[in-house]
Amino acid sequence: MRFRDKIVLVTGGNSGIGRGIVHYFIGEGARVAFAGRNRTKGLAVEAEVRDMGGDAVFFGCDLADEAEVKAMIGQVASWGGLDVLVNNAGVGSRRSGVDENDGPGTRWNKLRGPNLDSTYFASSHALPVMRDGGGGAIVNISSTATLHGNWGLYCVAKAAVEALTRSLAVEGASSGIRVNCVSPGWIATEMDSTENASGTASGEWELPPGVMNRMGAPREIAAAVAFLASEEASFITGQTLIVDGGLSILDYTSLKLLEKHGANLFSGTLTERPS
Repeated sequence: MRFRDKIVLVTGGNSGIGRGIVHYFIGEGARVAFAGRNRTKGLAVEAEVRDMGGDAVFFGCDLADEAEVKAMIGQVASWGGLDVLVNNAGVGSRRSGVDENDGPGTRWNKLRGPNLDSTYFASSHALPVMRDGGGGAIVNISSTATLHGNWGLYCVAKAAVEALTRSLAVEGASSGIRVNCVSPGWIATEMDSTENASGTASGEWELPPGVMNRMGAPREIAAAVAFLASEEASFITGQTLIVDGGLSILDYTSLKLLEKHGANLFSGTLTERPS
């Protein structure tokens, strides 16, 4: 267990990818604090962890409020320090709360606060705790939306998270603090039904969600996060690791061309040939 006796804080840990990260670190022996605004979901994850025989505590917190974040970090640090911070909290288009009548400033605040401000506040108040404890690791969660302008202000906020990752990595280096980022593609969480507008669990998609023709699982993102937080990644900092099943390498405009000529474009070693 790579994180036995380590203290880990996961923001946005009460659902989705964050819930998967909490479960993963519990499985690695960590003592986990996790934060979010939905108390009902948070207590449900606490119960799940207890059933696993693990130790996790939910903190109700508005992660876009610096005072609340500072107080939470202080409470977690009182356990004996802080070894790993995972900044997973954020909202996408489905939960942003943006109304069609909202002006530009209101829209920006609704996307920036949960996605960028939360990461900045938690990291800023975690840094001195980690320094005083001899070092630590921060892993931020961005999104492959940073590569696509059609995700609007969400992609801008998440791109800023990746830039913040690099800045924090420089700031924390002399104190033994590494800072990295994981950029997920399409990940199936409890928000996704077995069948949805994008496709089904069996892989029947109008357009593929990556070269593996499936959505990822929260555990697959959690594994990448745990790697970057572990000693196995001791010489990695300031980097963004894309975990998207090959989504970002696909050129959708060429899919018909690939169907017709694909066998002629590659090595040919995997092409079936007549006996």
